[in-house]
Parts: sequence; structure tokens; C-alpha cells
Amino acid sequence: MAEISRSTSRPLELTELLTLLIEVGEQINSTLDLDELLSRIAGIVKRAIDYEVFAIFFLNEKTQELRVHFSIGHPQELIRNLRIKVGEGIVGRAAETRRSVLVNDVKDDPSYIPSVAMRSELAVPLLFKGRLIGVMDLEAPEPDFFNDSHVSLLELLANRMALAIENARLYRRTLRQARTLQLLNEISRELSSVLVLNELLRKIGTLTKKLVDYHRFGILLADEQSQTFNTVISLKQDERMPERTTVNFGQGIVGAAASLRQPVVVPDVSKDPRYISMNPETRSEMTVPLIYRDRVIGVIDLESPHLNYFNDDHVRMFSTLAPQVAIAIENARLYERVARSEARLERDLRRAQEIQIHLMPGVAPKIPGLDVALRFQPSSELGGDLYEFLSYGRDRQVIVVGDVSGKGAPAALYGAMASGTLRTLAPLKLPAPDMMKRLNVMFLERKIEGHFITLTYAIWEPRTKTLTLANAGMPLPILARNGQSRAIRAEGVPLGLLEHTEYQPVTVNLETGDLLAFFSDGITEANNLQQEEFGSRRLETILRQNAQNSPKEIVDRVFEELKGFEAGRRQRDDQTLVVLNVR
Repeated sequence: MAEISRSTSRPLELTELLTLLIEVGEQINSTLDLDELLSRIAGIVKRAIDYEVFAIFFLNEKTQELRVHFSIGHPQELIRNLRIKVGEGIVGRAAETRRSVLVNDVKDDPSYIPSVAMRSELAVPLLFKGRLIGVMDLEAPEPDFFNDSHVSLLELLANRMALAIENARLYRRTLRQARTLQLLNEISRELSSVLVLNELLRKIGTLTKKLVDYHRFGILLADEQSQTFNTVISLKQDERMPERTTVNFGQGIVGAAASLRQPVVVPDVSKDPRYISMNPETRSEMTVPLIYRDRVIGVIDLESPHLNYFNDDHVRMFSTLAPQVAIAIENARLYERVARSEARLERDLRRAQEIQIHLMPGVAPKIPGLDVALRFQPSSELGGDLYEFLSYGRDRQVIVVGDVSGKGAPAALYGAMASGTLRTLAPLKLPAPDMMKRLNVMFLERKIEGHFITLTYAIWEPRTKTLTLANAGMPLPILARNGQSRAIRAEGVPLGLLEHTEYQPVTVNLETGDLLAFFSDGITEANNLQQEEFGSRRLETILRQNAQNSPKEIVDRVFEELKGFEAGRRQRDDQTLVVLNVR
């Protein structure tokens, strides 16, 4: 394609113009990458007009300022902080009038904003559907370099370029919003999993870095008694800083964000009288209040050494994230308070453990027609598993194995209540489904938020060697017979969750030599170092291979295998195993 050179500056012929228009369409419509598009535009214009300096300014409609988004020939330090108000300079004048502005000699134009040593300048507005989106600006070192043909050519190209730019910006915004939403979701999920306050605060700072490349980050929490905000974490370039800051309610940008209950963005802290100077390198700042249950519990403070660093996207992101951060902090603080209380109660828990052991049968009972062995191994001082052996007269015996949701003291207390309820109802000699239904009603009447119980209720009749059971959410019992093993399909909804729940009886005809195991999920869900679970199949194999041994030997074998499988890992859940052998 022919070029308009500095020596000739001749206008393009019709064929050359058509060729250029076709090439422009091909070049700018074949990419949605904004940076690539702007680079292509600069290259296309360069081939037609041999400029020295080139820039594309984008308009911030909110502030009515133009900022360089792409440039060739400008010093980077200059364009990083350059903001041109609409109406200021040659670029601002083109934006205000929405007409091209040609200056043959910038020395004669008092509004010229110098950047590099240039003499002539041409600014062309970029309009999309009648709306100004930016300005394309060209500069050359010689006076009278640009002419009317250049103006006509760029105006002809400007509309096509504006359309392509808007499409690329929309595509970039869509991608950025999708990535931001995904990242916010990941951050929220990670924050909800951390309950140690110091660890949580550090994680907030680290995850925030993925959203905004801050220079300084801090969280200040409110102290209602002293009426101050106090720094609980301060990071500089992701490194923890030792300094601690205290700001009175209502003071500084921190106090302003808390009082207004909305984010505060300061483009230039030196021009904001509210700013309290603490970090000499800070030039701009954004502070976001943390609100929990309509109460400001603190603020997130972000600082940058660059002017106008924080924008509307940052505000939107942190407005979405801040409520999640506030909830996570409050949960962590509540957890710490509970942890401190639990530490004070540790001695009482040890005593409670002794009581719990005494409440549950310490040794296997003698049951007609069965040999029984059992073991209960809590994961902490107190456990939520339970087992009971209840009498239905001289000819029938009840075996109960259960697991309360949760761990520790609450689960143990709930389990003690369940055991007491079972003993109270046992004299009624109810069939297994009716007993489950009665238990479900009683637990719902005494419903404790967040707690329920899974339970297997089995009635053994030695004369007929039958076992009739109902199951409410416990792992399926395992039957080993003649070198094979299988799960007994008895299922149901845990107790204390849903009203009007029905439970179905399952009757198993047992034979001499049969082995039957009831167990809690703490056994099958035990983890090894590779995060693999012990699993029901591994348990079935152990039972099948050791079926000729006594129930006690089998229980010992299972827990030996568990110990080796966990390989020193801390036990995650209570583990209960009851093994029956038919004599």
C-alpha cells in the first residue's frame, strides 16, 4: 500500500483508499483482544501517516477525564499519571467539540500540553453510536506536518475503529467479570473454611492480592469501648508489617468509610484533608467498611504509590467481597472465644469423659446365641458415638449403634440424651420401625439446631436366629458368611431431621458361624496420608478374612488395620465397632 510520506504528504488515491479500508476491516475485525487491536490500529495509521508519537485516549465518563490506554513515543512515567480533562489541551478540545483538531505548530497554541518535543498535532475523536469513547492523537516533530487529507482519512477510519474498540472492550469486560466472579466465589469458599483469626487475616490479604495488586493492605477492627479502629494485620507487597495503627472513630479516610458505610476512593491523598499521613509513598487510597448485621466491625484499607490507582471495578469487587470477609472475621472471632472457653473447660471435659465411659457398657454383654465384642474410640475427649444393649424380656435382645452429628461435648451430651431416651422406651418393647418413629418424634420435640443422630436399632431373637432391624442413616451393617461378605440393605433418614418419617424393617435370618458388624462412619471415612478413605470394602475384606476368629480378635484386627492405614494422622471422627458372631 502506498504511504503518505513526510516528503510528499500526497493524498491517497481512490484505489489506495479502498485497499486501506478493506485492510482496516480485516485487521481490526479479526481480533477481540484490546491490546492487540490498538497495536494493529497504530500500525495501520503508521503506514498511511508517518507520525512520530501516537496515542489512544479513553474517556472516563464519570470523571470526564481522558487517560492514555495505548501509546507509541510517550514516556511511560508521563502517561501513567496523565489525566486530561475534557476541554483541556488539544486532545481535550477534540473530545469536547467532537471534531478533529489540527494544530500546525503547537508553539502557537497556548492550550498545548507538552509531553515530548513535538511541533504539530492532530487529534481525532472516536465516536460510537454518537457517544464519545476516546480520542486518537498523532504528533510529529515538524510544523505543518499534518494536512486536511490526513484529517479526512482518520475521520473515515475513526468510526470503524471506535466500533472495533467498543467490541473489544465489551469482550474484555465480559471476560474480566467472569474471572472476577469465579475468583470471588473461590475466595468466599476459602474464607469460610478458616476459623483461626490470624490465619484468616493473612489469607484475606493474600487472596485480595489476586483482585487488586495493592502496595499496602490493612484490616482495622473496631473497638466499641475505646471508639477506635485498630490494625490487626498490615501487609506491604504481601509481606507482613509489624506496625500497629489506631484511628479514632470518624477520623481519616478509614473513619469516613465507616461513617458513610460505603467505600471511599481517594485518587490523590495529598488533596484530601481527611487523609492521615502515615506512609510517605502512598499516593491513592481505597477504604471499604466491613459491616456485619448492620454494625461496622472494621475496614479494609488499600494503598498505592500511584495516583488514581483505584477504580470503579475495584469498588464493585470489594463491595461484593466485604460482606463475606466480615462474616468470616466474626465467625473466626466467635470460634476463638469458644476455643478459649473450651480450654478453660478442659479439666471438666476429662471428668466428663470418665462419666461417659461409665454410662456406656464397658464390656460386651452376654447375649443368648451370640458372641459379642466391641470398641469405642472417640476422636477427642468426648465422643458422639453411642452403643446400647437393651433387653426385650428373656427371649429378645436389642443392639443399638448410633452416631450424633458433630464432635466433642455437644455431641456427647446429645448422645447421652439419646441413650437415656432409649432406656426409657425399651420397656415398651416396640418393633424396630415403631421405636425409630417414636425416637424421631421425641428428638424433634427437643430439637437442637445443627444436631441430629443416625441410629441402627436391631432386635435379636435367638430361638429363630433372626435379626430385625431399622436404620436411620447409619452405615449399612456387614454380614460375613461362608467366605463371602455383603452389606445389609437397610436405609432411612437420620433422627431429628424430618417430621412424619417412616422406617422400614429388614429381617435377616442368621446361621451358625455368621459374622455381623455394626459400625460408625468414623471407621470407613478414616483417611491416610494420600487422602484416601479406609472404605467399607476394606472393612468387608478384613471381616471376611478373619471370620474364623473370635469377635474380640476381629475387633482388635480392624483397629490395628485402621492405625496402620492412618499412619499417625490425627483421628478425624469417633470410631465405634460392634461385632456379633452367631453361635
